[in-house]
Amino acid sequence: MSNRTDISSMGEFGLIQHLTKNIEIQNASTILGVGDDAAVIDHYGKQTVITTDLLIEGVHFDLAYTPLKHLGYKSVVVNVSDIYAMNATPTQITLSIGISNRFSVEALDEFYDGVYAACEEYNVDLIGGDTSTSQKGFIISVTAIGEVSPDQYVTRSGAKKGDLLCVSGDLGGAYIGLLFLEREKRIYLENPKVQPDLEGESYVIGRLLKPEARKDIVAFFEDKEIKPTAMMDVSDGLSSEILHICEKSGLGCVLYEEKIPVSEASKAAAYKFEIDPTACALSGGEDYELVFTIPQSEYEKLVLNEQISVIGYMTEASEGAHIITKGGNKHAITAQGWNAFKK
Repeated sequence: MSNRTDISSMGEFGLIQHLTKNIEIQNASTILGVGDDAAVIDHYGKQTVITTDLLIEGVHFDLAYTPLKHLGYKSVVVNVSDIYAMNATPTQITLSIGISNRFSVEALDEFYDGVYAACEEYNVDLIGGDTSTSQKGFIISVTAIGEVSPDQYVTRSGAKKGDLLCVSGDLGGAYIGLLFLEREKRIYLENPKVQPDLEGESYVIGRLLKPEARKDIVAFFEDKEIKPTAMMDVSDGLSSEILHICEKSGLGCVLYEEKIPVSEASKAAAYKFEIDPTACALSGGEDYELVFTIPQSEYEKLVLNEQISVIGYMTEASEGAHIITKGGNKHAITAQGWNAFKK
């Protein structure tokens, strides 16, 4: 049996010191990090981009099947993904947690191992945060800070009529991974002796538990001198993100079902649940891919990147937002994405 250290034995400052003692600063813009009343950053003439996210146990994650190290990693990824979605580079994060006494210091060490692994992967500095007692479950709040050259940031509202609608990577995997984990949890609760049956599903489960943000796509844009006209990350589902871009840009769109990228592993996994892989891609969420629009004149540059799919184009607002199915039928796109306030 491994040792268990109660958090109360350290006190708040002792705990913070313990969890942050090995931080190494990676960015020149980080002047002063953890250990004072506030951090100091200087982006040397760049514009600063800031985003924040709240993750709550029982709403955004389930510790029945989410390893703490993966949760720490994902807590960082979901925030740096929002920075990349602005065409910016993440540089710093702050992390605040609310914890109950059911967590030991060793459990928090696991969580922070994941946080630090993500900080290293995305070259960001953890520069501050707070810890507090929580009466109900584990609460995580991350703020990410990034930098972008003046006026190179990309919003949701800049798409133009005729722009190509594009997405990175593949979609739907995280949602299907969630279905598998929820199924196994139900079986376990009914019969704890049954071993989980997740053979061959490592891709979709990895998409949920350890997502990655698309820093490679933003680096590709910079390398090829492409500036998307509008962009956001796919956290709630492709359909709702596309509708956000349409609404903010005052446009409609045409989306082609056959162009939506879904991996073979995700398709095979979806069929086990007898659900349509396209529906998972449209409504699933938590893929953290980038959906963006670019002028048609940039198409030749995009062809070089196998990680980018052109899935449609932007139209006049009066034409609405539609999907053309593989069978050639035309349907209005509806936002059936993940909703944090659903009962």
